[in-house]
Amino acid sequence: MDRRTTLLATAEFLAWWAALAVLWLVLITAVDTLELAVGAAVAGVAALAAVAARRAVTGR
Repeated sequence: MDRRTTLLATAEFLAWWAALAVLWLVLITAVDTLELAVGAAVAGVAALAAVAARRAVTGR
């Protein structure tokens, strides 16, 4: 992978992560440290799955 591809993949992952983390925060009722940690971790896993799914469909 060249530098541009790595940068684009990282940006895509971060965009997915941010969107999913915000969605998590909107849907929970109590915002405490544990909820923030779980939300960040779950959003990371889901973002990774979203990037992998897009790459599987587009072949890039």
